[in-house]
Amino acid sequence: MIKNYQLVHPKTHLRVLSRYEIQQLTDTNSATHELFRRCCYAVLNAGNGTDDYLDLEQDYRHFDIEVLQQDRGIVLNLKNPPASAFVDDDMIRGVREQLFSVLRDVLYAQDSILRAHRFDLNNPEDITNAVFHLLRNAGVLKPDTEPNLVVCWGGHSIPRHEYEYTKKVGYQLGLRGLNVGTGCGPGAMKGPMKGAAIGHAKQHICDGRYIGITEPGIIATEAPNPIVNELVILPDIEKRLEAFVRMAHAIVIFPGGPGTAEELLFLLGVLSHPDNRNMPFPVVITGPQEAGDYLKAIDRFIGDSLGEEAQSRYQLIIDEPTTVARTIKEGLRKVQDYRRQENDAYFFNWRLTIDPDFQHPFEPTHEAMAALSLSKQLPEHELAANLRRAFSGIVAGNVKESGVLRVREHGPFQLSGDAGIMAGMDQLLKAMVDHGRMKISGQYTPCYQINNS
Repeated sequence: MIKNYQLVHPKTHLRVLSRYEIQQLTDTNSATHELFRRCCYAVLNAGNGTDDYLDLEQDYRHFDIEVLQQDRGIVLNLKNPPASAFVDDDMIRGVREQLFSVLRDVLYAQDSILRAHRFDLNNPEDITNAVFHLLRNAGVLKPDTEPNLVVCWGGHSIPRHEYEYTKKVGYQLGLRGLNVGTGCGPGAMKGPMKGAAIGHAKQHICDGRYIGITEPGIIATEAPNPIVNELVILPDIEKRLEAFVRMAHAIVIFPGGPGTAEELLFLLGVLSHPDNRNMPFPVVITGPQEAGDYLKAIDRFIGDSLGEEAQSRYQLIIDEPTTVARTIKEGLRKVQDYRRQENDAYFFNWRLTIDPDFQHPFEPTHEAMAALSLSKQLPEHELAANLRRAFSGIVAGNVKESGVLRVREHGPFQLSGDAGIMAGMDQLLKAMVDHGRMKISGQYTPCYQINNS
């Protein structure tokens, strides 16, 4: 049984703060304090096994965190922290490091990005620069390494056999000396990291990177898993997604729910931009044999809504972990050749064009969701942007505080569009519900309603 308070000292970064920074964190009426408190609780509560916001909120009420200034630096005073973050009254080292990553990223985003007016966040180039500065401040941009970062996307709520498959793929990636980045949560975000860690160990790779990229709206219900050794918190989902595609040299997509569909649509929308069509960017969609029909349904939905060109940007590989890793490894050689020829950085894909529709934050209100244009008359990348927003709203209605409360008060989001697109979306979402991909546990009540126009 741990004490109802704990004093935690930093071991790595951000050992000292200014008086102004401490004031922001200690003012219980400030937005920065509440944001910091929520993200810290999420890190400490990792592995709790629930993604129900209302259940988490009950426990969260008893937790608080205080920043103390001492002569030799800062100390965090945790009040009623979750017991799972400790072993024999000592905080797990990985959790401690993630805790101070939260402190670093929340302060930097608030002071240097959102409030400082250094960047015009309505300007696409400035948004990209802001993402770069956030990643650089977190220390995750490594200029002296060849392309070897494979971002893995997939659901946080998946059955055991799918989780084991993600570990097998991660293991094969690790054996080939590749590093892994994910959304940092459980399920298909944890599995590839765990597998890669074993692969790295067999190859005696001691500096394996397991990068977790998240944002405040989702971290509470998809808390960082303990394998993550480099955690970055971006201010919103759009900057998080841009960080993924700017840092990644290749992407592997496992079975998942609406969040994974959102990520896939973001990626395909970006890659379908005319400026990016000749840029090598290896993408594999994969899963075990049992998930084959589901993955084919996703492939079919992409074909029916965005067309064959979007389908050509990825490979669908079923139940072959070694083939996945070999395909990615071969694709990375093309990435390296292209970056070298174009004199582009290995650590941040500056040449990738991202349309402003994918960069500006989307607030999924009932009005905004109902107003989304889901029509084949739109250019491919614009339709992908709106489909991405639709799935983003469903994610919010499932697990994010603001979305859960809106649906609770006003009922399900209403989505309308071309009959073919809406029928395909309805079929895919029903498959997600049937396969338990919306929630980790408990009965799922849809936060959306599909209407054919």
